Formats: sequence, C-alpha cells, structure tokens
Amino acid sequence: METALYLPVKRFLENLGFTVKGEIGGCDLVALSGDDPPVVVIGELKLSFNLELLLQAVDRVVACDEIWLAAKMSLRGKGRESDSRYRNLCRRLGFGMLAVTSTGDVEMIVKPTTMPRRDPKKRSQLVVEHQRRKGDPALGGSTRAPIMTAYRQQALLCARALSQGPRRVRDLRPEIPDAPKILLHNVYGWFDRAERGVYVLTDAGRAALKRWPQQPVDPATAEGSALWKSTTPPGWRNCST
Repeated sequence: METALYLPVKRFLENLGFTVKGEIGGCDLVALSGDDPPVVVIGELKLSFNLELLLQAVDRVVACDEIWLAAKMSLRGKGRESDSRYRNLCRRLGFGMLAVTSTGDVEMIVKPTTMPRRDPKKRSQLVVEHQRRKGDPALGGSTRAPIMTAYRQQALLCARALSQGPRRVRDLRPEIPDAPKILLHNVYGWFDRAERGVYVLTDAGRAALKRWPQQPVDPATAEGSALWKSTTPPGWRNCST
C-alpha cells in the first residue's frame, strides 16, 4: 500500500525542517517550511517510479515550490530509480526523487529544484488547509476513505456539542467560530434546524460520531485541540470537505 511509504517520507521531510500532513487538496502529502511565506512542498507516492507518478507531479507543479516523487526501492535496485533517463527527466522537470527501502529508510536520488510556480490561488488553498487542519489525521496515499479535512474536523466538533441535545448557534460560536456556516450549509447532513437559531443532531450525525469517536490526533506529535483558527479560506465551499 502507498500509505506504507507515507511515514518514512514524512520523517525525511521533517528532518529537513518541514511540517508534513497527508492528503491535502488531492496531494498525497503537503509540507510547509517555517518561513513566511512558507516553502510549499508537494509529495506524491507510488509503489514504483512510473509514468503515472510523473504525470501526477506535472498536474501539481503549479501549486507549489518543490515536488518530491517517492516510491519503493526495487528489490534488486534495478527499477526506474536506477534508470538514468528517468532520473534525468526528473532533473529537467525540477522534481526530486526519494526511494523508500524495505526497512523504511529513505534515499534521496534526485534533489528537487525550487522554482516559481504559476497558480498562487491553488498554492494558497494548500497552505490554508494545511494550517487549519489539526494534527495529521490522514495518511498520505489513502484511497476509498473520507479524508479528515479541517472542515470535517470542525463539523465533528459541532456534532459532539449537539450530541448532548439542541444547542443555539450563538452558544456554539465561542468555541467553534465557524459553527454558523457549518450548521447552515450542513454539507454532510449531520444537522437539522429545530427552530430559528437552534439545531439538533441527525441520525447521520450520530453515526459520524461513532465512526470518528475522538478528536483526530497526530500519533507522532500528539497534536489536537478543540479550538483552531476561525478564518474561513476563500472558496471554502468548493474545497474538499
């Protein structure tokens, strides 16, 4: 599974000074430096270095400052990671290459080139989601499962508050500043308006609390809190929820 590559690559980038989180904006991982503005790194994971991995990176390149391709090291070391044509193509495109060994070690094969990109809006959306998401609740490379986005984290806080009974929006706002928007738009169908300004939890909301019973916490850093930034990013309704 591609998710098995995530933690070794995450540790590698953290050792370079980046904060890494998985499955943001359709990318297997997004890493930010501590600078202002931050250096934005996108990582894509595959079980082998192939054309599809390169094409994914080409799609992402306009939204970041660096691209890293990561794949398993072939058993005999004779895969694409040893193919000079593949390595040279990555160099020309400015992509970095990381090979993950069977023991979880990471070898840097090609160093990426930092270059200006062309879509500041996409870049900004990645940065905002990365900064708003508490901890790192999604393994990079995950498929066929809902992603624990910052929006979903906040919606779960609203659901937990309503699990005790009907609540007024104004009572939720101090701890969940985005509660009015979340309850009004009701993206997941977890909430129902009992009367003006008062909401209750639906059966779908109770099922969600059983599926995600605790506030997601990064196992590596033990992050997690009931409060986070309240600023809603531009175009939040069109972002992954």
